[in-house]
Amino acid sequence: MHDFLTVKEVADLLRIKERKLYDLTAEGVLPVTKVTGKLIFPRDALMAWLRKNTDYGAELSALRDHPAVVAGSHDPLLDWALRASGSELATYYDGSADGLRRMKAGQAVAAGIHFHRTPEEEAGSNANERRISLDMHHEPVVLVEWAKRSQGLIIKPEHAESIGSIADIAERRVVFRQEGAGSQDLFQLLLTEAGLAPGQFTLLPDVARNQTDLAQSVAQGDADLGFGIAAVARQHKLAFVPITEERFDLLVWRRDFCAPSLQKLLSFTRTSQFQDRAEQLGGYDVSHTGTIHYNGP
Repeated sequence: MHDFLTVKEVADLLRIKERKLYDLTAEGVLPVTKVTGKLIFPRDALMAWLRKNTDYGAELSALRDHPAVVAGSHDPLLDWALRASGSELATYYDGSADGLRRMKAGQAVAAGIHFHRTPEEEAGSNANERRISLDMHHEPVVLVEWAKRSQGLIIKPEHAESIGSIADIAERRVVFRQEGAGSQDLFQLLLTEAGLAPGQFTLLPDVARNQTDLAQSVAQGDADLGFGIAAVARQHKLAFVPITEERFDLLVWRRDFCAPSLQKLLSFTRTSQFQDRAEQLGGYDVSHTGTIHYNGP
């Protein structure tokens, strides 16, 4: 939608006849202005009016008190910082798609996300920003950079010399993440681009629910490799083949962004303790942590 809507666009949005919309405007019900004699509706003011006046306004996600939970994708540095900062925020990690769903349902104050382009999309704009602008374009949310992370193949050390790319995983035992996890979506894309189908490697029956579970599956010998971040490979003394760098973001309700819990966390990212931990874990670039990349209406 444009920032300013026409009569037809608003009527379609509200699912009412244009004549009824003219009546509401004449009664002074809706936020509207006139430009060269035509009625123009500021989109942000209209959406704010809808939130305020809808019968179920108390149930809207943006207006509710959200549970003190960070959902979404698992990240070791975030997991540690939530505790070390004294944020008092709990966690529920089950992938980027689940985190977005829980944010839309008002079930979390924030969610860690790292979406990736689909096979039909060309590289270019950031997938996190594109996904949020499409799925939550009317919601007052903020997208804050957490860190850039190195993503790649996590490999048993004895296979390190024979696996140097996605194409080399044929005939290997591979552990997947759950559907909707950002790492899994990216891995599937890379497999498709490399021309590899599941029948060309042995897929473990059980998925890894987070980055740590994936690394443990490889470390314990259940799988020869998986796709994840450099930090967990280093933690478990596994080999790592970097494939790409991604941006991991925090999606936060704007009303919660300035609350003490989130501010404790973000203030902590500016300390030397946080910087040292990121360097110790490895595979992180935190030079732009805290940068706001999207600010909803």
